Amino acid sequence: MRFSERNGFDAVHAAPIVARLEASEELRAVVINTALVCGVKPDRLREMLCRLLQKRPDPQNWSAGNVEQESRMLFEEAPWYRVYDFIEDLAQISFIAQEHFIQEINRYFFTNGIGWLLDNSGQVVYRGDEGFDRVVADAHATERTQGHMTASRELHEAIMDLSRRPAPDTTGAVQHAMASLECVARDITNQHQLTLGDWVKANRARIGPPLDKAIEGMWGFTSNRARHLSEGKECSNEEAELIVGFAAALGAYLSKVGA
Repeated sequence: MRFSERNGFDAVHAAPIVARLEASEELRAVVINTALVCGVKPDRLREMLCRLLQKRPDPQNWSAGNVEQESRMLFEEAPWYRVYDFIEDLAQISFIAQEHFIQEINRYFFTNGIGWLLDNSGQVVYRGDEGFDRVVADAHATERTQGHMTASRELHEAIMDLSRRPAPDTTGAVQHAMASLECVARDITNQHQLTLGDWVKANRARIGPPLDKAIEGMWGFTSNRARHLSEGKECSNEEAELIVGFAAALGAYLSKVGA
């Protein structure tokens, strides 16, 4: 353990999200440096990068130092989303110090406001600000605990859609998030034939204001922006995150109180 870790000075304070659809030169250097520290040899780095980027290794480079430099140059020139692909590749190879690699990459993500998380399965997934992540994690756990497995899967798919590279699937994220909420609503009243909009009308007295109006408003918004999509009316990333968070929070609430 480092001095800062032994003495409790190394608590990671998450910075506000400032970057997602990019990969800085610093991040690229950190990934290579961390991989080397975690046991990946330069020739293995080059082999993995050439395979990912479909490049031919330089046959004139054979010493460790030259191969490492070639790997860094390849990585610096890679499209931003390939940086995260390579992080996933590294996290899933058997001989790397995986736990340390994941910890170090996430430490950089958190302290530098990068909107991704390297999970324990080795996948880079969408990360929002702390409040969003807490709401979604709570909803996912609550729905599974209460037996709403389909709703939980739909919420997971919403996060996977936000995690798509090079561009998030905001339409898919919104559709899955609202489907998750709809599944919970149907389950708790055993009205599996109703759409979410019809469910609100049938259960208005049970859920009461202002939640009934809030759900109807979001249902109408997503009808225009996701379910009945028109050219140029796709959800922005911020709108998609808002809807996913809203649906997750309401799904968790309904799961707990049973309407």
